[in-house]
Amino acid sequence: MDHFLPLFAILGALLLGAISPGPSFVFVVRTAVAQSRGEGLAAALGMGVGAMLYGALAVLGLRTLMQDGGLLFTALKVAGGLYLVYLAWQIWRHAAQPITVETGGAGAANPGKAFTLGLLTQLSNPKIVAVFGAVFAALLPADPAPWLYWALPPLIFLQETLWYGIVAVAFSASRPRALYLNAKLWVDRAAATFIGVLGVRLILEAR
Repeated sequence: MDHFLPLFAILGALLLGAISPGPSFVFVVRTAVAQSRGEGLAAALGMGVGAMLYGALAVLGLRTLMQDGGLLFTALKVAGGLYLVYLAWQIWRHAAQPITVETGGAGAANPGKAFTLGLLTQLSNPKIVAVFGAVFAALLPADPAPWLYWALPPLIFLQETLWYGIVAVAFSASRPRALYLNAKLWVDRAAATFIGVLGVRLILEAR
């Protein structure tokens, strides 16, 4: 069971990072609202592919650093921890701000384009780069089971695609959209608290 704890911890931390609104979240919402549910789901698939690529890069890069990096790996953990604390503060500070989504007709014209734009949005999202690096540095064991390297990227794909798929379905219907927006303050603050604690832990454990 101990071998599964890092897996659940990493996936849980990444899910909270995805739940807190950022460029990827807003893009899926906008596509679902302004275009269609199908195009929103296509954008969600693009987000999943982008997250899987970052997951694979994080696993490979951190494995190399843990084996050969020494001081560089410690510096990465401190920098990642500081960024997570900063991100937590920003999420908490803006938790009460509403999400604004334009509903004009501009945007993705078909599912293929929605997927491509979703993938590009995810790959260019500065938040995901820092969150992935910091979460993996904090929670990936120094000597993980080999299967963890292979399991994480596809599981990250499934989790991110499912989450953003839920977002696309919810925001293409009025009642679920209203329920989420009403709970946004507490969702954001819960995510900010977890991310902040993770950042502090990362700084304290760096050595």
